[in-house]
Amino acid sequence: MLDVNTMLNKLQKSKFRNSFKLKEKEKLYIKEKGLEKIKEHAYDFIKKRLAPSFIINDGKQTPMKGHPVFIAQHATATCCRNCLYKWHKIPKNKQLNNQEIDYIVSIIMEWIKQNDCNIL
Repeated sequence: MLDVNTMLNKLQKSKFRNSFKLKEKEKLYIKEKGLEKIKEHAYDFIKKRLAPSFIINDGKQTPMKGHPVFIAQHATATCCRNCLYKWHKIPKNKQLNNQEIDYIVSIIMEWIKQNDCNIL
């Protein structure tokens, strides 16, 4: 796994990954809930949707809208196990460990912070 900022710089060079932006609705949600609550949501989503060794709907488990974490997951290639492997070299078909989960949440939260000018 790369350093979070190094990985974010690498992801910004991808036209697809760089196309994801937080809309005013998501920014307002972040402001209302606060970063700590958003981080709790990120941990919850990752543990339930990405951490298991086998995911029935892998590749389709992360919506493209509806929550700032979902948007950040697509922007940071932490949306499914295929993207996790391609971009972050985290192997598929294994339970994610705490270090990997912390890394994923860190990259999601850093992306959110960098993409919401209201919270910097």
